[in-house]
Amino acid sequence: MSENNEQQATAAVTTQQQVSSNSEFKPGDVMVREGMNWFVLRVASNKESSVRDTLLRKVAIEHMGHYVGRILVPTEKTKTIKGGKQRITETKLYPGYVFVEMKLEDDGRIPQDVFFLIKETSGVGDFVGTKGRPTPMKLTEIEKMLAASLKPEDQPQIKMVFEPGEQVTIKEGPFAGYEATVDKLHSETGKISVLVTIFGRQAPVELDEWQIGKADK
Repeated sequence: MSENNEQQATAAVTTQQQVSSNSEFKPGDVMVREGMNWFVLRVASNKESSVRDTLLRKVAIEHMGHYVGRILVPTEKTKTIKGGKQRITETKLYPGYVFVEMKLEDDGRIPQDVFFLIKETSGVGDFVGTKGRPTPMKLTEIEKMLAASLKPEDQPQIKMVFEPGEQVTIKEGPFAGYEATVDKLHSETGKISVLVTIFGRQAPVELDEWQIGKADK
């Protein structure tokens, strides 16, 4: 490999490392870096991740890390089980928004080079605030957003849509059509214990979540 190609390869690796480190928030990281604050950027729906990745690459390539730091798209991972098969889905917690850590000019405006870098990115709208003067997020908002951005250490939990005591209708299985009451949730397996009235007595039945539905009101 020639010296020029080696330098290009090293630069590409460095850029990728900068992008990766600035696209996530880890336990122990400083919430707000000195001289910067967090701002909310409106983006096109379903373009959140691509906007984040593009902006991070452009910031690294243009060496603007002193003006723009971390760029986050908080997501939630949930697990569902149907027919014995597990499926993990990742859902954006704030659809249509990207969170940008940024330093403004003394008058509250975005530095000109940064403004054009951001605005010329496909899918970008405006920052929340007065045009040209983004409004910094409040500390409580930052804490909530960053807590949501932490990547879970363990496997994602199964998201249950029913609650104990709720009235449901059994849709599948030998008790299809029966009304039942949710008794217990087993989030580790995706099973739900319900109480079904049979011959005048309540009997416990364990079902998969997809086998029951909300009772008609």
